[in-house]
Amino acid sequence: MTPTPNDIITLGHGGGGRLMHDLIVNELLAASDVMSETDLEDAALIADGRLAISTDGFTVKPLFFPGGDIGKLAACGTINDVAMRGARPRWLSVAMIIQEGFALEDLRRIIRSIRAACDADGVHVITGDTKVVGRSAADGIFITTTGVGERFADPAPSASAARPGDRVIVNGALGDHGIAILAAREELSLGGSALQSDCASLLTLTEAIVGAGGSGVRTLRDMTRGGMSAALNEIALASGVSLEIEEDSVPVRREVRGACELLGMSPFEIANEGKLVAIVAPEVAEEVLAAMQEHELGERAAIIGSVGGGRAGRVSARTALGTSRLIDLPAGELLPRIC
Repeated sequence: MTPTPNDIITLGHGGGGRLMHDLIVNELLAASDVMSETDLEDAALIADGRLAISTDGFTVKPLFFPGGDIGKLAACGTINDVAMRGARPRWLSVAMIIQEGFALEDLRRIIRSIRAACDADGVHVITGDTKVVGRSAADGIFITTTGVGERFADPAPSASAARPGDRVIVNGALGDHGIAILAAREELSLGGSALQSDCASLLTLTEAIVGAGGSGVRTLRDMTRGGMSAALNEIALASGVSLEIEEDSVPVRREVRGACELLGMSPFEIANEGKLVAIVAPEVAEEVLAAMQEHELGERAAIIGSVGGGRAGRVSARTALGTSRLIDLPAGELLPRIC
């Protein structure tokens, strides 16, 4: 019997949107006896909340792209997930699936990138695993990293902690990573622009945010697959609140906006690898914003909206015309293999 689309995994199930959310909630959570739909944080707290742990797999194509490579991405991606819980990453495991015929010099380059990213944040690679598969069984190299960090924020930021009246802040322009990957993969011209991925560790930025906002820092979320749209919807659902943003307040580079318009995409749904959204109490919003703007990764930080007490899970954008439109979880896979 031929399987129907509902019986198989599609690329859309890995896109960070509605299909992926449903796959996790309806199928994958069956593997856990402690997790539920309300526990879908970037990292889990263990050891009585003293430690945070996160794991992530990386399949980006191309492996080397403007602004980084799969090695830097694998290290920074997991460092960032741990940091989003207000924890300082200390230890990393690295597992690699390498295709037969992969160039040894490319592997060395990737390893150097992992080491450089870890050294910058005082992270130690302490264990790992390596498998080699046949030429048709993988596409170059896939990497999985797991990170463990020591919590410094009290309380730990959580997707379920946003409250009505809180402010929504992003640390810079959206969509750079996804569009840079697409341009490199498809050899697209962006009007002469040398757009690069924003791939970076957000650890020191999160330290600055918590230092300025203290217990008023409710939520930190890096906006990877599914972009800002996915991150805001996940926060609204987990916290049981509504979110409204001012569309014109969201920073987006001209070349990213142009590429999205040409391709029929929204920059709000494009993946980032060096951008986060912070939900903070109103009384600390200006202090947090100032601290972010003083950091090299937050020079274009902006308050883009607020948390409301309306229908739980609703995310909307106020347009320049004064109208309101819904921002839903992305549907399907816009850009496969971007991380």
